[in-house]
Amino acid sequence: MLKETLISATEAGARVLQFYFNNKDLKISNKSSLNDLVTEADHAAEKAILDTIKEQFPDHYILSEEAGEIVMDSQYKWIVDPIDGTINYAHGIPICCVSIGLEHNGKMILGAVFNPFLKEFYLAERGLGATLNGDPISVSSQTDVRKACLVTGFPYTYINQPNGPLEVFARFIRQGVPVRRLGSAAIDLCWVAAGRLDGFYEHKLQAWDSAAGFLMVEEAGGKITDFKGDYYSPYQPHIVASNGKIHDDMLKWINDNVQN
Repeated sequence: MLKETLISATEAGARVLQFYFNNKDLKISNKSSLNDLVTEADHAAEKAILDTIKEQFPDHYILSEEAGEIVMDSQYKWIVDPIDGTINYAHGIPICCVSIGLEHNGKMILGAVFNPFLKEFYLAERGLGATLNGDPISVSSQTDVRKACLVTGFPYTYINQPNGPLEVFARFIRQGVPVRRLGSAAIDLCWVAAGRLDGFYEHKLQAWDSAAGFLMVEEAGGKITDFKGDYYSPYQPHIVASNGKIHDDMLKWINDNVQN
């Protein structure tokens, strides 16, 4: 019932995204900064998702981007991003998705990411692999970071910190490494899991950004750590995700330990 509810909740949120997409009258407001947006679609999708979860599991803990924490005494926690890639969504760019992860006793056990505009539904189950529209996926086989295609994102704050997003980005591109910026961390992670991209890094994510996607990469055979190479937790900001083969080199480049 957990997986079925996850799929139903993800699909319910996606239907809302489709309903509001490219609506010129879409109501948009700001959160922490000028370009940290929230739309009426975020709130409507979140309601559809939470209603679906609560109908089956009213006593489960929920952490959601807009609603915050719905604290319950439960071993299960649903981590919800109703629209990952809100700026894209608000501008009619179809690189956005619903992302939901499910924890049990602090360990992520299920994750779903659905981009209804590209008709891509990613699903991960701990120990059982990751799929795209029902077909198994796996990370790439690239072994040379200089030949890799990477992806990153930029936070709304502290972008100019020492060894921050701009410095690391410049370090890669000055060596000719292609680094994409898609605007949705959940999709970034899924595309690493699917082998389209070889690695992803970002300086500042929230739990709802990566909860489903990091399990997707792990279950597709990839590797996830923080910037130190330690165990990754979605409750800390730094993430490096890769096919595993270029992971150590990515960490060296990110931490400016490359020997040229």
